[in-house]
Amino acid sequence: MVSVYQLKTGFQNLLRPLVRQLAGAGITANAVTLFAFFLSLLVGLWLAFVPASRLAYLAYPLLLFIRMALNAMDGMLARECGQKSHLGAFLNELCDVLSDAALYLALGMLATASMGLAAIFTTLAVTTEVTGLTAAGIGASRRYDGPMGKSDRAFVIGAYMLIAAFVPNTIEWMNPLLIVLSMLCILTIFNRIHKGLQELKKVKI
Repeated sequence: MVSVYQLKTGFQNLLRPLVRQLAGAGITANAVTLFAFFLSLLVGLWLAFVPASRLAYLAYPLLLFIRMALNAMDGMLARECGQKSHLGAFLNELCDVLSDAALYLALGMLATASMGLAAIFTTLAVTTEVTGLTAAGIGASRRYDGPMGKSDRAFVIGAYMLIAAFVPNTIEWMNPLLIVLSMLCILTIFNRIHKGLQELKKVKI
């Protein structure tokens, strides 16, 4: 299934010059990972405590784009600049799911939005990542299959919040959006399980 994740290689090529500058300045992959997490936490808290702020609506998609770039850069620093570490592997996965939780739970604080639906979506979003990791844990590759992986969620919700910043009534559609995204997360979970098992069968053959 088509996923925004498939654009990753081209995105990384654009970021490579900046990654080299960061490495030259002594910035580590782990520092970038933690910076992305704290930015996500701050924006999530901002939206949660000031849910009517149009400025927060604008900051939300901007943060998602910046976070996507930072997530790509920390991986490149680790792989291409000799900064791989066991601690980095833990931080990368943990900070990703904690950032998702901070940003997605905040959506439940918006006018007319359901915290219950936001919590369900957040749980399913985290489960998609756990499923991808589980595939790696049983001998397959880390699964990033769509249709609603991390990058896909960031794109859809970021675009929605950007529109809502200029067309406030759009926020009334948050609950239907959360329902649709939750269903797509469920499909993603099953897709990652299926692809992981298929990969293991090929390996055994």
